[in-house]
Amino acid sequence: MTTDAVPQPIPEPVPAKRWTYVIPVAAVMYMLAYLDRNNVSVILPYMHGDLALSNADKGMVGGIFFVGYVFLQIPAAILAQRWSARKTVVLLMIAWGLAAMLSGLVQSRTQFYAARFVLGFFEGGVWPAVLILLASWFPLRERARANALWMTCLPLSSILMAPLSGWMLDHASWRWVLVLQGIPPLLWAVVWWFAVADRPACARWISRAEADHLERSIAADEAAKPAAGSGSYLDAVKHRSVLVLIGVYFFWITGFYGFSLWLPSVIKELTHDGSSTEVGLLTAVPFALALAAMTANAAWSDRTGKRRQAVAVPLVVGIAALLLGQAVDGSLARMALLCVTAAAVYAPYGPFWAIPGQLLRFEVVAVAMGLINALGNLGGFAGPYLVGWLTDATGSSLTGFAVLAAFLAVAVALVTIGLRPRNPMGDQVPNARAGLSR
Repeated sequence: MTTDAVPQPIPEPVPAKRWTYVIPVAAVMYMLAYLDRNNVSVILPYMHGDLALSNADKGMVGGIFFVGYVFLQIPAAILAQRWSARKTVVLLMIAWGLAAMLSGLVQSRTQFYAARFVLGFFEGGVWPAVLILLASWFPLRERARANALWMTCLPLSSILMAPLSGWMLDHASWRWVLVLQGIPPLLWAVVWWFAVADRPACARWISRAEADHLERSIAADEAAKPAAGSGSYLDAVKHRSVLVLIGVYFFWITGFYGFSLWLPSVIKELTHDGSSTEVGLLTAVPFALALAAMTANAAWSDRTGKRRQAVAVPLVVGIAALLLGQAVDGSLARMALLCVTAAAVYAPYGPFWAIPGQLLRFEVVAVAMGLINALGNLGGFAGPYLVGWLTDATGSSLTGFAVLAAFLAVAVALVTIGLRPRNPMGDQVPNARAGLSR
């Protein structure tokens, strides 16, 4: 006797409102933070003797932000994990908005340094807090894309705001530009407060099906990871991979911010001292390509699981473009290489920040990401200052950019060799699909 198979119901697709609610609100928030961090790169070439800043001083203005940036990384990550990412970020948003406005009111070089330090202090806790938030909303198989889509705010901020800053400089003083650009975070804090929830169970707009799916997926991800300790500093530092990631991030970010801060100044030279509006518009072009590179590289990383390659290969391209840009003649060729460099140094963001969540359980990942971001971002001080100091010392940016290329090369070596998967002891990714190795 035969029996007909009972037809199985076709599963309904899981709703995905999280992509249209969480990511855009977080992206706009951090786009405003990145504006307040990087608008100084457009302003510095046009300060025309205000505060009597040398190239080394300008590098210090850009870099001292990252000294302040260190202090709240781990405290904010722990607050986000154990208290509330939503509340942590809104408090920091209000504080950094006020600090950004303060930067436009300074009357001396020392005050400018202090204002930039304070701005970095309050902005420093935002990045790890949002990464903790995203870890509560996106399973590992979506994590690189979620991180990258959120982090598209970095090049997007420069695409939109570099031309705006340039235009504003043509119509107002640099002081007014800084004051006015400090206001939007105060306004967006209201949107953040009402639109963002710490986890799916707390959100009014999410369906029960999507919330259940996320809870099951994230619980399965956590169960597959090695056991962690109490979430202390020591538990994070004991992981060899965390130490390697700190090194990778430091050397990468040294090259990244050394290039980004001085990009408008290089473009100003290529335009033979063009107007601030022209320089702002041209500065947006490399970041538009960076936006496309970030998104494409993150999607490839999620599809293949090749996290190490998704970090290392773009940086190798960036090294080549950075060095060639100093060797070729002609404004068009140098501009093209600036575009390639920008795309290359931005592309690793999504895959890189997917790695800690794959290696570590939720109890310790907050401290680990805080450590990586805090210590790694000291490269944001080293890069801009090195380029400025070497430019003053040699009369050319060639030496400075060659040093940045060397820093990127160390990052490539560390991510390629230092994160090579190893058997047991908890440093490798637990399964091939989510792995670093393939």
